[in-house]
Amino acid sequence: MEIGIVYLVGAGPGDPGLLTLKGKRCIEKADVIVYDHLVNDKLLEFAKDGAEKIYVGKIAGKHSKPQEEINALLVSKAKERKVVARLKGGDPFIFGRGGEEAMELSDNGIPFEVVPGVSAATSVPAYAGIPLTHRDFNSSIAFITGHEDTSKGGSKIEWDTISTCIENLIFFMGVKNLPNIVKNLIEHGRSPDTPIAVIKWGTTPLQETVVGDLKNIVERVKEREIKPPAIIVVGGVVALREKLSWFEKKPLFGKRILITRQKAQAEDFVKLIEDAGAIPVEFPVIETVPPDSWDALDNSIKRLDSYKWIIFTSANSVRFFMERLKFNGKDIRELKGIKICAIGPKTASSVESLGIKVDSMPEEYIAEGVIEEMIKIGIKGEKMLLPRAAVARDILPEELKKMGADVDVADAYKTIKPVERVDDIKEMLRKGEIDVITFTSSSTVKNFMSCFKLPTPLLRKEGIKGRSGFGKGDDIEILNGVIIASIGPVTAKTVEEFGFKSDIVADEYTIERFVEKIIEYFGRGKNG
Repeated sequence: MEIGIVYLVGAGPGDPGLLTLKGKRCIEKADVIVYDHLVNDKLLEFAKDGAEKIYVGKIAGKHSKPQEEINALLVSKAKERKVVARLKGGDPFIFGRGGEEAMELSDNGIPFEVVPGVSAATSVPAYAGIPLTHRDFNSSIAFITGHEDTSKGGSKIEWDTISTCIENLIFFMGVKNLPNIVKNLIEHGRSPDTPIAVIKWGTTPLQETVVGDLKNIVERVKEREIKPPAIIVVGGVVALREKLSWFEKKPLFGKRILITRQKAQAEDFVKLIEDAGAIPVEFPVIETVPPDSWDALDNSIKRLDSYKWIIFTSANSVRFFMERLKFNGKDIRELKGIKICAIGPKTASSVESLGIKVDSMPEEYIAEGVIEEMIKIGIKGEKMLLPRAAVARDILPEELKKMGADVDVADAYKTIKPVERVDDIKEMLRKGEIDVITFTSSSTVKNFMSCFKLPTPLLRKEGIKGRSGFGKGDDIEILNGVIIASIGPVTAKTVEEFGFKSDIVADEYTIERFVEKIIEYFGRGKNG
């Protein structure tokens, strides 16, 4: 490749789900990603390893780089034979200055492609419950820049035409200029009673919509302290929002939910709370890594034919067991004749995805549930393998042995505590910017608490109670007012050992039910 190529990609209005498939492919193959302030950071996760990421955004008119420098950057990176994805909020050719960048590339002989994006003009009103067209209200719409300072004269906007001849108007980036926009519309014939909506951070869980009419909207926006970015919609269709609003009615809309689960296992959890309208704040306090020694598991794998049962306690235990099976030169054929017990549907799904039948899954997805299940089955004299985390409760192997089983416990993995983002999360908690802290295991509780100066179970026994004083310079107050959610009673008991109470406890140990319980909690009107 003698020269690179630049893709001018519309990254959509904010909701990462509104990125086009072609836009995603451009990000995936890019050597360099140049992105703006309004581009959702999640889109950067599609980048390949080693891709260079360059931020060139602006906030409230403050550019990190002038447009001329951005143009030159695109040209220089392409001349380095790089594939460049230039991510722009919304659509690059609708008030996105994409035309200017394309002209610069063309003038310098740089190949480029334009990948249209979902424009904020259409998507943001839709997320606010405002259709841009409705046959009972309008037959025309106009997209207009809201940046123009009409107080200086020489406007390029034909105010007399748009005020009286076009029913619905959509202004981009016009919050700061709202008084002038309203003034010009009324002075040029628009009725002061015309409905108007100002929509901030549209299509994201931070969305906020202010509705009024031309004569009162400036004051209402000022009262709500609405700041950019925002889209302004003027016209009769705004009145339909009362019936058609849907996004802001999601059950967890705008709630910030802290996810302490390890990142590799949090994807489904994140999707579920996003679907409910919440803002996930990922703070993985646990990471799964190989155990200190493979000896116990390797020795068990070498004599697999001696086992009647293998009990998998988590999807992690399945994954690490299978990886070690392969390392030892074996495959799933070695499991022929061995019965499999899986704790919980996710663990069972991991087993079944390998083409292996699960023979037993307890009704309760905890060690006690396995014990009850094995009592029913009867396992006296049977040899069992329990590949599990290096540090786990001993109740399961102990009780199985009491039933007469011969149990081998083998470390399949261990969990460690990452330490990233502690200061950021502490500050968010202090500012009251976290609504719910979620715990999906006792390990997540212990690791979370150890990240901060919070009471330990030992101090709890010595008289430290609840959310009250713990010592000079402690962090105990950061959890005041925060809702604590635990995936089950075992996790909730660990929370209690640290002197706190779980406001939400799932009665079924699945992420799906966990999210349902959080939704039910807020549905009762508590703290929300």
